[in-house]
Amino acid sequence: MGHTIIRQRRDFSSFKLLVIAIALGTLVSGCSSTSSNSARVVDRNAAAPKRPAVTSGQYVVRPGDTLYSIAFRYGWDYKALAARNGIVSPYTIRPGQAIRFDGRSSAPATTSTTVVSSSPSSSSKTTIIKRPVGAPATNSSTPAPAPSTPSASPAPAPVVTATAPAQVPATERAVGGWAWPANGVLIGKFASNGSLNKGIDIAGDLGQPVFAASDGSVVYAGSGLRGYGELVIIKHSDTYVSAYGHNRRLLVREGQQVKVGQTIAEMGSTGTDRVKLHFEIRRQGKPVDPLQFLPRR
Repeated sequence: MGHTIIRQRRDFSSFKLLVIAIALGTLVSGCSSTSSNSARVVDRNAAAPKRPAVTSGQYVVRPGDTLYSIAFRYGWDYKALAARNGIVSPYTIRPGQAIRFDGRSSAPATTSTTVVSSSPSSSSKTTIIKRPVGAPATNSSTPAPAPSTPSASPAPAPVVTATAPAQVPATERAVGGWAWPANGVLIGKFASNGSLNKGIDIAGDLGQPVFAASDGSVVYAGSGLRGYGELVIIKHSDTYVSAYGHNRRLLVREGQQVKVGQTIAEMGSTGTDRVKLHFEIRRQGKPVDPLQFLPRR
């Protein structure tokens, strides 16, 4: 009888130890799992889809816009956009001016249908004005004729076409004059599918210098393109422009001539979730891989 009681107590003690061991194992496993899953930094700009080139409708110029920034925003070569709208060098535009993407003459606002949409590259609402196909001009003193159908058809939506990354000739890639725009770790590469990253991302410290990658003229300096934060665009030739986004502070102004290696901004995190420089090179308005131009590290 005594042996039976002792055995039962021993079995109960073993059971308690087993329960404690299981509990401790669960806690250790949970702690291990928690420590191994480090927090990730989400970059909204890298994940946001880029808008393809617009080939329909028109854009109404807002204060602070330049022809270069509009062309950059909608995937155009600035020379082609200027030619389509009859704008000559030095490509001066004014607020309220209509910039057409379809090649037709600008229509008066009173005979146009206005579509307001949120542009992925603008910090505010973008107004795209589209004249309905076949809509006749009307005189304000003469009532318009009654429609022949019970309800008018809605104006067609602006047409967009995907822009493929430009193929850079080997002879152009071999030409020198390009330098890295910042010191730091390369954390994002060019996406050749044309829908994600149109440049490269370089991590760095808040306030560190951002350099001009080549000689040129500043054609845009501001924060009017959503997703780029404080942005600088430099025109290097009739073929190439470069862009520098997410800066904390801009140190150059529009129209200023800059040299390769000159400090043009301070690195920051405007328009994104971490301190970095977003750098693009565009050839005739189309994005190309900057690593084709920059010297090997």
